[in-house]
Amino acid sequence: MTHKIHASPRRILTFPAVHPCDAVAPATLLASLVNLATTICGYKSKFFAANKRNTRELIRQIGILLVFLEEILDRRLDLPVSAVLSFSELHVTLQKIVYLLEDCSFGGARLLMLMKSERVSNHLRVLIRATATALDVLPLELIDVSDEVKESVELTMRQARRVRFEVEADDERASKDVLLILDGFEDLVVPDRGDIRRVLDYLGIRSWSECNKEVKFLDTELGLEWSNMEKREVAFLSSLMGFMSYCRFALFDVVDGEAGQQLDKGCSSDVLNCLNPDDFRCPITLELMTDPVTIETGHTYERSSILKWFRAGNPICPKTGEKVVSMDVVPNMALQRLIQQYCSANGIPISEPGHRNHDITRTVLAGSLAAEGAMKVMANFLAGRLAAGTSGERNKAAYEIRLLAKTNIFNRYCLAEAGTIPRLLHLLASGDSSSQHNAIAALLNLSKYSKSKTIMAENGGLELIVGVLRKGLKIEVRELAAATLYYLASVEEYSKLIGEIPEAFPALLELIKTRTDRGKKNALVAIFGLLTFPDNHWRVLASGAVPLLVNLLTSSEREDLVTASLAVLATLAEKLDGTITILGTGALHLILEILNSSPSRPGIEYCVSLLLALCINGGKEVVSVLVKNPSLMGSLYSLLTEDNSRASKKARSLIRVLHEFCERRASGLVTPAFPEERSVDVW
Repeated sequence: MTHKIHASPRRILTFPAVHPCDAVAPATLLASLVNLATTICGYKSKFFAANKRNTRELIRQIGILLVFLEEILDRRLDLPVSAVLSFSELHVTLQKIVYLLEDCSFGGARLLMLMKSERVSNHLRVLIRATATALDVLPLELIDVSDEVKESVELTMRQARRVRFEVEADDERASKDVLLILDGFEDLVVPDRGDIRRVLDYLGIRSWSECNKEVKFLDTELGLEWSNMEKREVAFLSSLMGFMSYCRFALFDVVDGEAGQQLDKGCSSDVLNCLNPDDFRCPITLELMTDPVTIETGHTYERSSILKWFRAGNPICPKTGEKVVSMDVVPNMALQRLIQQYCSANGIPISEPGHRNHDITRTVLAGSLAAEGAMKVMANFLAGRLAAGTSGERNKAAYEIRLLAKTNIFNRYCLAEAGTIPRLLHLLASGDSSSQHNAIAALLNLSKYSKSKTIMAENGGLELIVGVLRKGLKIEVRELAAATLYYLASVEEYSKLIGEIPEAFPALLELIKTRTDRGKKNALVAIFGLLTFPDNHWRVLASGAVPLLVNLLTSSEREDLVTASLAVLATLAEKLDGTITILGTGALHLILEILNSSPSRPGIEYCVSLLLALCINGGKEVVSVLVKNPSLMGSLYSLLTEDNSRASKKARSLIRVLHEFCERRASGLVTPAFPEERSVDVW
């Protein structure tokens, strides 16, 4: 987990304390000590899932010190140099105690704090003894406070040296219960509800949302450990996540909180709806970030971009121009998760050419035998709920599948093997909008796994999903159906079958006409995917898509929609009938304008690809218009610096076509610059 305390990101159970500067005024140091001690005492009212007695004892002892510090501060006593040194060391220790207590009381880390109770108790013991060590050099006899307070401080010092802070018996019993359940998962043993209820009651986890908070926290920790290649810790965290995921669906019949509203209404996350997708783009490349990192100034960039910037000798923040002292970068895991959720919800593939290759081992493997067993037990249980549960139970099962299948390939494999897909397809016909929504969202996430596509196609899923695209009970359902078609279209056979469904392309165009940007984007992405099958080319043209796409180029303010429209048009222009249709809309000058003004690298690339295809298929009528554009050559030459990128290669080809045309015209040759003469109207 990455916390933000005093605007400094950190991992859980790490204590990045800062030593006070040598020139700090004693009064300032004392005031800061009082604030830290007050913060520590404030944790008295917090819930601790583990080390309950140990943390209370630590807080009690710091409370005694607080009285001592407050009296010195209130009386504005002069302090000897040795006292200032003592308080400086105490300041560092109290900072660490604040961090530790924050972690111990964090609502999403209760299971982990229980399972690490021995490590936590060791930290508590080290820190309380560090407190005593800091006070050892404190000349109490030179500080004018009451004898009673002095005696209390001396007593605290003696107790701090003796205190053992061992693992508490209740913590040990609860952690053993968890380990027994994990051992059972390895043998595919379904745990007793009473056993898991006892553990969760001990942890104070009494609702679906509290359980889900634990799952999300463990998932974040797991991602960090995978990046660090800590295999032992990965297995440990994977097992805990499997345990808590099982508890989430098996123990709680009601999904509460914001997630409960999402389950009942079938709506997408409000957080994603309120975010501006431009915030997901790197300020340097303007592309969606896949590995966002934050620098000293607090601004976030794509890792490869900002490191390249720094290596080029630029010790400043590109966004603000502010000089940076440290060029260290910190992974922005929270933003990365939001970007992944946004891309998943909108059917956007986030892997771009040139980005680093991500290790997908984490999503292919369960991480541990216990996590593998827990997932298989859950998958069978959920399949049974879909088959024989009440309408409410089927809806909740679809929602749980939706969550489990969202980012994990192994989960998708287990859910597909358990037979959930045919039952989810059956749920698409539900008259309940929430059930229909959760079913199609689950199918969308499952469709990212290759075998799931086959199961869907073999069970009549293509027609059913197109049916939802046409007549889904809510617009959100139709948007998700379009995104699902995009993933299914990655198999050429299914792309062909989808294209042969008469309602498919008209339904996608209807979605483009809606007011929702997500609907437009998902429909465009689906059409782009379906164009991988050649026969779908004429079907898209026959459906009247081109005028709609050209209209999007002028009417949309979102760069991603313009780029997606250009991508489809560039694909259509690769054939003569596509070129004729596009030129017939008068789009040529519009495409040139976008090329000269677009901030999007993919948008520029698709513009160049589109212009090249229009030249090749449209002949000299098109080229003669392009050579008259004064800014075109400058835009094309600027792309040649990008080495072997696709945009550079396309730009080089287009420049060659334009040069050949100009040379032929200058020499007076009437032979066209193209294989055959074509008569095309250019508006």
